[in-house]
Amino acid sequence: MTNKLMASLAKNPILNELSLAPSGPMGAARWRIEILSGLTVALALVPEAVAFAFVAGVHPLVGLYAAFIVGLITACIGGRPGMISGATGALAVVMVALVSAHGVEYLFATVILMGLMQIAAGVFKLGKFIRLVPHPVMLGFVNGLAIVIFLAQMSQFQIPGTAEGGGHAMANGQWMTGLPLAMMLGLTVLTMAIIWATPKVTSLVPAPLAGIGIVALIVIGFGIEVPRVGDLASIKGGLPPFHIPFSFGAEGGTGLYGDMLAPFNLETLVIIFPYALILSAIGLIESLLTLNLVGEIVNKRGGASQECVAQGVANTVTGFFGGMGGCAMIGQSMINVKSGGRTRVAGIAAALFLLTFILVASPLIEQIPLAALVGVMFMVVIGTFAWNSFNIMRRVPRMDAFVIVLVTITTVMYDLAIAVVVGVIVSALAYAWQNARRIHAVTYDTPEGAKVYKVQGPLFFGSAEGFSELFTPKDDPSLVVIDFADSRVADQSALQAIEAIAGKYEAEGKTVQLRHLSRDCHELLTKAGQLMVDSDDDPDYEIAVNYSVKTGVMAGGH
Repeated sequence: MTNKLMASLAKNPILNELSLAPSGPMGAARWRIEILSGLTVALALVPEAVAFAFVAGVHPLVGLYAAFIVGLITACIGGRPGMISGATGALAVVMVALVSAHGVEYLFATVILMGLMQIAAGVFKLGKFIRLVPHPVMLGFVNGLAIVIFLAQMSQFQIPGTAEGGGHAMANGQWMTGLPLAMMLGLTVLTMAIIWATPKVTSLVPAPLAGIGIVALIVIGFGIEVPRVGDLASIKGGLPPFHIPFSFGAEGGTGLYGDMLAPFNLETLVIIFPYALILSAIGLIESLLTLNLVGEIVNKRGGASQECVAQGVANTVTGFFGGMGGCAMIGQSMINVKSGGRTRVAGIAAALFLLTFILVASPLIEQIPLAALVGVMFMVVIGTFAWNSFNIMRRVPRMDAFVIVLVTITTVMYDLAIAVVVGVIVSALAYAWQNARRIHAVTYDTPEGAKVYKVQGPLFFGSAEGFSELFTPKDDPSLVVIDFADSRVADQSALQAIEAIAGKYEAEGKTVQLRHLSRDCHELLTKAGQLMVDSDDDPDYEIAVNYSVKTGVMAGGH
């Protein structure tokens, strides 16, 4: 009995997907690769989390705690092993307005509500709608984020302490000049060269980790004066404290960083709800697109609904432990994948290494030169940007090329969520317009004297007007048959167009009949009450039944 139970559990796809290594048992070599990949990601996470905390206007530990908690939980239960999540700039630029107006405690409350929304999205399987994102939008998303990652690194070439929050792209500060700039550029290029050369020499150590380690040893060993992690902020801290950001009494209270607690009432909900809705949408869109991108690289599909739930659980927990929330990070995920990380071990290791840095290793980590981490991120940019999109744009329809450029620019200028929504809307409108132009009809007369319009192309809101222009009620005979064998009736606009045509013929004392309705068209028209005969023989095209049209059902369209 026990053996049968264990065997059934082993075959369970959900439990198998939640295992550390869904693809099978791990040997010593795989463990080494996964752990070293996690270490590489953790080192790159530190300046990113600190920088995004500054963008949001909160203490650096708020960003670091978010990177640890969100990274750990999503690594354990997320929909795609190998993905890395943490505090991101796309969310930080939305948070800064809330923090400046109401304080960090309202941010924690917002993150909790954001997480609950994401859990609901996963439970109701809303993640499946990410498949509606066209490939040109994906290309624009990838290119836009690559540019954003590149611009975000520019702040490291500014004098520490002078950079001001520049949103999710380039900060505004005083640029380095002379020897400091030359040293920063030289070490960045050296890091990139080491990352490029390491795979040609050995596969024992991930190339990004080798680049960080070698450049750090050179800087520390020779005492080279360049900006280091510690120049951004101290990362020393304790374990994330459990904290309820709400006050339940009339007197209120003080939170973790001196701000007033958020009152647990309807007024607070009115304040945080819009922010939570926007943050949850941005977080899920970026996470699900990253899930698809990583899936394409490793040639394995991920679970969209599972990822939604994982992101939601992670953010809900983060809000109770003083974190700013987060989502999937395409840059860190690319570092992990390029370093060989393929299982949940790498993500878990990255989160645990990050916590170790905060608790005990901050003096060492703060000595790492920022140039080494910038070099790693520049290599991520080179690997992330879809360079073949330049060639693709010359071969695909102009509208698709326009969408690629539009989404790229919108991602850089605004944010990912707006870019994806704009790209999907433009793609959908372009598709609708193309299909609207396909509507036409072939006509012929029957021996009985009836005129048949053989409609070709879909009948929907975009083609309804063109459909109406196909007919000539005054010149046609007393009986007109509209044949839908090569067409489909799609929506209410189509129903309205059919009724309008029938009304015009009725006004002329003539009759309209419909023929060769597909099963879905038959059901749609029957439900609307426009068919005079209720029969299922015509949808199968076994018997050509002509249906009369009942007018007045749509009430004139108003």
